[in-house]
Amino acid sequence: MSPLQLAVYWRLSLVFSFTSFLFFLDIFTAAVVADTCRRGNGNGTAARPPLLLLRGTSAPNAQGNQSQPGEGSEAGDDWRKESGQRDSVCDWTDWLSYGQTFFMVGLLLGSLFGGAISDRYGKRPVLLVCVCVHAVCGVVPVILPQPFVFLAVRCLTGVCCCCINICSFSLAVEWTAPAARLWPPAFLPFCFSLGTMGGAPLAWLSSSWTQLHLSLALPQLVCLPLYLSIPESPRWLLLRRRTDVLERYRSNSPADRQCLDLLLETALKETALKEPAPPAGHAPSDIIHLRHPTVLLRLFIMSYLSAASALTYFGICMNIGSFGVGVYAAQFFSGLSEAPCLLVPLVRLGRRPISMLALFLSGAACFLSLLLSRYYGEPVLVMSLALLGKLCILTATFISVLYSIELFPTVVRQRCVSLVNLCYRLGCLANSLVPSNPNGAISLAAMVVYSSGPIIGCGLCLLLPETSGVPLPDSAEDCDRQPRPRLPSIGALWRKRRPEPLPAEKDETLTGLFDL
Repeated sequence: MSPLQLAVYWRLSLVFSFTSFLFFLDIFTAAVVADTCRRGNGNGTAARPPLLLLRGTSAPNAQGNQSQPGEGSEAGDDWRKESGQRDSVCDWTDWLSYGQTFFMVGLLLGSLFGGAISDRYGKRPVLLVCVCVHAVCGVVPVILPQPFVFLAVRCLTGVCCCCINICSFSLAVEWTAPAARLWPPAFLPFCFSLGTMGGAPLAWLSSSWTQLHLSLALPQLVCLPLYLSIPESPRWLLLRRRTDVLERYRSNSPADRQCLDLLLETALKETALKEPAPPAGHAPSDIIHLRHPTVLLRLFIMSYLSAASALTYFGICMNIGSFGVGVYAAQFFSGLSEAPCLLVPLVRLGRRPISMLALFLSGAACFLSLLLSRYYGEPVLVMSLALLGKLCILTATFISVLYSIELFPTVVRQRCVSLVNLCYRLGCLANSLVPSNPNGAISLAAMVVYSSGPIIGCGLCLLLPETSGVPLPDSAEDCDRQPRPRLPSIGALWRKRRPEPLPAEKDETLTGLFDL
């Protein structure tokens, strides 16, 4: 890889790793408040019953921790005990239960306008602004520990997190050669899993509100200057005719020049291959394409898969402390369980077969976890099965990102993909509204949804065609002509990818571009 590509990848890996710190902040907050506020003033009096903190964090000795209103504010050994103030976090623990909901609302809002803003102003500026705001959001609750401030910051953190995901994926893919563009969607979630594993011990070492937020925010603040050297997307610069910036990138080193020549030539060829839009009145409108039965069926199936995947994935992530294992250890192994997703690009099984396999295994693992939890199974085994289901549903989500792009025709592809992404965010939001049992355990109805949703989606995949190696459809008629899938041989599952040879000489169009 060229120096510019290395600068993109390792800096984006830091961004994604730190994003996970505040992504799961509600889990750590609930664990710390359950441990801190129940201690009272040292004579057995509870400061406030932390029973409604967050799904997935049980309240030990819940029945013995009940107190009357007003007792906590007078005798509470709260998180700000060093300042001696009575306005403590323990006085508004019930508000913390809404932090996860506000974070999911922020993710939904970010998905609505994050892509449009990055397309207009560039991926790099939007990424830098969101990373800075994301880091500051980790410090604000330390300075202003108030309930409304905390909820507003959680919503803003969700917006920044979604915009960071959009810009990071775009930059990573657009700085990657076409033959290897399957790797960035697998590499960045791998970095997210590393951040999940790293955030768990940091939270475990924190014993107060201030220590928790500072330990998760300071690493982000320290690394902010490193992100200034992230380059802009070459495709976006080409579309905006920013040839001066492109020429500066090309002059960094011979490897950067060779890399940019390949990326820009690919972009120019793809632009040249696009046929001009037909004149009005000679082709069906976009609405007619969107109302085509084949397109509607695919839109329904992919929307359902997105919503079901979001419910299962975030349902397990946010309830990781409900399986009878310590929340910090469970969070560490939750991140470890996602690491094998880095190997998904090596599997040559096709879009449909691997989606069906991942969905079925996810539903089966969650169902077995439900049975064992109901019949007093070993907590470690119950959590292991749940994390296996989470790994499989993450694999299905990773594949569905590419599957959605390849299923819909060009004329309505962006609209359909946006609707599918909206269903995913709605699934995230719906999961945060599911009530939990008073003891903090996952309810029976929730586990049934987590297990049955992927299995139903596995059956719906039978109605979808195989799109791996098939040209992208340009119209609804092209969708009808897409071939049915074939089962691959065993030897085709793992095969070596040969890198594309670099062109011997530059394209004349590219040479003329820098002469402008």
